[in-house]
Amino acid sequence: MNLESPKVTLDKSAEETFNFLSDVKNFENLMPENISKFEVLDKDKFLFALKGMPEIILKKKEAIPNSKVVLGAAGGKLDFSLKGNIQEIDTNKTEVQLSFTGQFNAMMAMMVKGPITKFIETLVENMKTSV
Repeated sequence: MNLESPKVTLDKSAEETFNFLSDVKNFENLMPENISKFEVLDKDKFLFALKGMPEIILKKKEAIPNSKVVLGAAGGKLDFSLKGNIQEIDTNKTEVQLSFTGQFNAMMAMMVKGPITKFIETLVENMKTSV
């Protein structure tokens, strides 16, 4: 399953945007309002939970300076990744898009598609005010 957020334009340089997304503790600022738990486990790993959902641990798997940050599932039963693509438009203008990739059976994909789509859209929207 592959899902993409809308692209958002930030009034920040690609370097500032990359640095923000590379620091896992900043993801707390991007989380939806219905977050029930957020905990930084180490410099590259954090745990979060949304109300009514199981806890999820994400770990930074890849970071390409000023262009891409990839977070992946760290443990648990589901294998997925969340990629932040950063594209510099101008010196202080950057476009960001999140993409989610996961391996799910058809039943699970039907159940999680809506909530995950809403989740990544919220993360990218919150970047406008948090980055």
